[in-house]
Amino acid sequence: MPQPAPDPRVYFAAERTLLAWLRTGITIMAFGFVVARFGLFLRLVQAQGGTVPGHGLSPYLGCTLVGLGVLATAGGALEYQRFCRTIPPADLPGSSSFRFVVLLSWAMVLMGAALTVVLLV
Repeated sequence: MPQPAPDPRVYFAAERTLLAWLRTGITIMAFGFVVARFGLFLRLVQAQGGTVPGHGLSPYLGCTLVGLGVLATAGGALEYQRFCRTIPPADLPGSSSFRFVVLLSWAMVLMGAALTVVLLV
């Protein structure tokens, strides 16, 4: 029985999925940052004499959203790494190095974790 021809589309589909998870994680982290900083804006308005009802929850909600973005990015990176180990070497494109995308993913995870710490302090 003949061997099937190498198909790099499988690898490229996995890479596109990882990049979608990266975009999702970055978006959630950015939204969390905006929510956390909106609480700072409300405190400034309140300090200037305006009466703004506030519970002081926005920094915690923002940090939670940033944490969810970190989890989405880390989960996507782990799934990508797991899936790439199952792809036969013949299906991997010759010029591709999945290490760059994985390093980018983990760098975003570290940056998100640092952002969470900065927002809490």
